[in-house]
Amino acid sequence: MFIRSNRRAKIVATVGPASNSPDMLRSLFLAGVDTFRLNFSHGNREDHAAVYRRIRSLEREFDATIAVLQDLQGPKIRIGVLAHGTLELLSGSTIGFVHRDMGGEGVSDIPLPHQEIFEVAAPGMDLLIDDGRVRVRIKHVTDEQIIADVINGGIISNRKGVNVPGAVLDISPLTKKDREDLEFGLELGVDWVALSFVQRAQDMIEARSLVGDRAGLIAKIEKPSALDHIDDIIRLSDGIMVARGDLGVEIPPEDVPGKQKEIIRACRVAAKPIIVATQMLDSMINSPTPTRAEASDVAGAIYDGADAVMLSAESATGAYPVEAVAMMDRIIEKTERHQHYRPILEAAEPEVVQSPPHAVATAAAEVAIALGSPVVIAFTSRGTTAARISRARPPLPILALTPSEQVARQLSLFWGVISLRSQALPTYEASVILAQKAALDAKLAHHSDHIVIVAGFPFAQPGSTNNLRVAQIMPS
Repeated sequence: MFIRSNRRAKIVATVGPASNSPDMLRSLFLAGVDTFRLNFSHGNREDHAAVYRRIRSLEREFDATIAVLQDLQGPKIRIGVLAHGTLELLSGSTIGFVHRDMGGEGVSDIPLPHQEIFEVAAPGMDLLIDDGRVRVRIKHVTDEQIIADVINGGIISNRKGVNVPGAVLDISPLTKKDREDLEFGLELGVDWVALSFVQRAQDMIEARSLVGDRAGLIAKIEKPSALDHIDDIIRLSDGIMVARGDLGVEIPPEDVPGKQKEIIRACRVAAKPIIVATQMLDSMINSPTPTRAEASDVAGAIYDGADAVMLSAESATGAYPVEAVAMMDRIIEKTERHQHYRPILEAAEPEVVQSPPHAVATAAAEVAIALGSPVVIAFTSRGTTAARISRARPPLPILALTPSEQVARQLSLFWGVISLRSQALPTYEASVILAQKAALDAKLAHHSDHIVIVAGFPFAQPGSTNNLRVAQIMPS
C-alpha cells in the first residue's frame, strides 16, 4: 500500500512527450504526482489511451490510488490564413478583419472566420491576438468587416488565437472534437473531465448532460464572463480550475491574484476542490531550478488553501519534468510546515451554513485536534463526507474509505485526503473494526491511539453524514 502523507495539498502534472514513457510516469509518481492530466489539445487518442494504461499499471504496482484528469480543448477562436503567413501591425494604424478563412494582401483584410465575433463586436471593444501580445480596439462593424485601431502592435501569423474579453460569445464550450474526445475519455475511465472556455452556468449544464456521473466535472475559469457567474458555475461543477494563463490575458494581470483568492474561498465554502494552474514553475521548462518568484507563487496558492497546484508545460514538454514535480512537492511541504501556515489558513476559514452533515464533519476535525488523534477516518460512498472534513483543513490526514474505485481516485484531488477502496460494510461495529485496521495498515496510527471516525447511517446513503465516534486502537 502506497501512502503519501508528507503534505496535504496535491500535485497535478500534465503528461506530454517529455513524460509519457512508463519509466518517466513512474518517476513522476514517486516524485509526488497525485493526479495526471491528459491534455486533449495535443496528441492523439491512441497516445492518451496508452498513457492511461500505464498510469493504471502504476496503481497496481504500488497498490496506490491515482486520478486521471482529461482536459478538453474547447473552442479555439483564431484568425485565419494570412496571404504571406505573417503580417506586421503597427501601433496607431487602422486594420480590418474580414469574415472568411483566407486573407488578402494587406492589413485591411485579416481573416477572422468566426461569425460569433461579428455578432457581438461593437465599437470600443478590444480584441487580443496571440495571447494578448497584440491589442486592437474596434471602431466600426459591418456584417462582413470589423474596422479597428491597433493599440499595441506586433507581428501576427496564421491561426493565432483571438480573445474577446468584453463579450460573451454565443458558442458552446464543447466542439464536435470535444464531444468525441469526451466519450472516448469516459469509456477509457478518466476520473475527472475539465471543461475549457466556460462562460456561464448553462455551459456546465450542457456538459453535465453528457458526463452524468461517469466522471467528476471541473470548470476551467479563464474568461471574465465566468467570473460574473462564478457562484452558479461552482454550484454546477464538481471542481474548479483557475487557468491563470488565459484568464490573465483577458483581465488585467494585477486582478488575477485577488480573483484567485476569491475563487479558492468560494470553493472551500462549497467543499469542492480547486486547482491553481498555469505558469507555476514556468522557468523549469528549461532550467533545473525555478525563480524565487515562482516558488513564492506556489507557496501563495498553498497559503490561500488551494486543494491542488498544477504543472503544465513544465512536466509535459520541459527538460526537467521530475525535478519540477519534486520542487513543487518540497515547496508545498515546506510551506505547510511553516509557523505562519496554520494561522493564515485559519484566518481565511470560510463561514459555512451548518447543516447536520456539515456540523458533524467540522466537529470531527475539532475533536481529533483536541484528542491529539493522528488521523480522521471518513466512510464515504460518493466522497461528500471526506470533502466536508477536507474543507475544515484539519492539521492531520483524512483517511477516506469508500467501496467505489472511482470515488477513491477522485478524492486524490482533495486537500488532505488519503483515499482507499474498502469493502461495503453491513454493520456499525464492522466499520469501527475496519477503520482501526485501515489506520494501522496505512501506518497513520499506532496501538493505543485514539482515532476519530465519521460516517453516515444507514450506510451507502449519500449525504447522510450523521455519526462521529472516537475509538481507541487496542492490540488485537
